[in-house]
Amino acid sequence: MKNSYSNIYTFNEKILNKLINSLKNGGVAGLPTETVYGLGGNAYLKKSVEKIFQLKGRPKNNPLIIHYHNLNDAKNDIEINNCLVNLYRKFCPGPITFILNRKMKSKIHPSACAKLNTVAVRFPKHRIVRTLLKKIKFPLAMPSANKSSGVSPVSPKDVFEEFKGKLKLIINGGTCKIGIESTVIDLTGTPQILRPGIIDKILIEKSLKLKVLYNFKNKKIISPGMMKKHYSPGIPVLINQTKHDGKSAFIYLGYNHKYKNSFFSLSKKSNLKEAATNLYRIFRLIKRKGYKKIQICKIPNTGPGIAINDRIRRASKF
Repeated sequence: MKNSYSNIYTFNEKILNKLINSLKNGGVAGLPTETVYGLGGNAYLKKSVEKIFQLKGRPKNNPLIIHYHNLNDAKNDIEINNCLVNLYRKFCPGPITFILNRKMKSKIHPSACAKLNTVAVRFPKHRIVRTLLKKIKFPLAMPSANKSSGVSPVSPKDVFEEFKGKLKLIINGGTCKIGIESTVIDLTGTPQILRPGIIDKILIEKSLKLKVLYNFKNKKIISPGMMKKHYSPGIPVLINQTKHDGKSAFIYLGYNHKYKNSFFSLSKKSNLKEAATNLYRIFRLIKRKGYKKIQICKIPNTGPGIAINDRIRRASKF
């Protein structure tokens, strides 16, 4: 059944079968995950992978995340190690992506991995995409469903805004619960976090019982989320702001400015997890309202705040 947006569909068995047939034949669809909406296609098909890069305008050196239903489904494509098994048992399915060595016999199309010997792998939690992954015999190459360097979508309408009629299928999975992209951790050597997310360094260290490094400045792009400019709403973003300039949209934490139309609270309770969930939604709201600039207050650099600061810092590279 369609809604008022001609290519946004309610998920049911009929749509599932239509979706599977489309993906088998090289189609690409807008799909919900718990983090953000993804642009999913058959990771084994050149046609699908090339279509994803083309739709997004994505640089060919920026690899895609490959999504599987479970670890057993991925075993023919990746080199499994103890750190992966440990983190998989603790956090999967969930918002964490692993950089792993790719097996020589892997069927993943090389361009999905930017022709690297490594591959980014995730096991998403959202019910709809898990139902789909369980039914198909190939993984999904699935970056966020937005134009390259832009704000990731957190609702099916966001995906529609990005691609209009260029996508035949957008599946309505509601608003994403987490609202920012997955944590990315490189497990090909000493574990290194390449992109912070809701699953933070402390949680990972507790699980692995060893020291985990941050590596946000690696010049070689081996993972999504490493581009200097990313998550941009398309207007200038100023961070660590203390005073409103009188005309820009101002993003803050708490209640202090609740009566001013140009002030937008990420969380009235100053809850950083809630703030992360609301970040991209508020970016898009501000853009739709016609503001020409965004000011953002200083965000505490702890817990989910580390991931928020990563996103807004890259968004500020206008």
